[in-house]
Amino acid sequence: MAKPVIDYDLCEGCASCAELCPETFEMRDDEKAYVIGDCSGCDCEEAAGICPTEAITLEED
Repeated sequence: MAKPVIDYDLCEGCASCAELCPETFEMRDDEKAYVIGDCSGCDCEEAAGICPTEAITLEED
């Protein structure tokens, strides 16, 4: 299963990933998205695809 990774330098805090996959991504006080779970409950490929800055990549375990 792929694991999402966020490049915090690229993340602009749009929250699209957290809206699509709230069980995997969470917005925090610094207005950046953080990975809080795995992709078992959502489509992380779609979340990576909608990221406007391409800050989300998927790495194989």
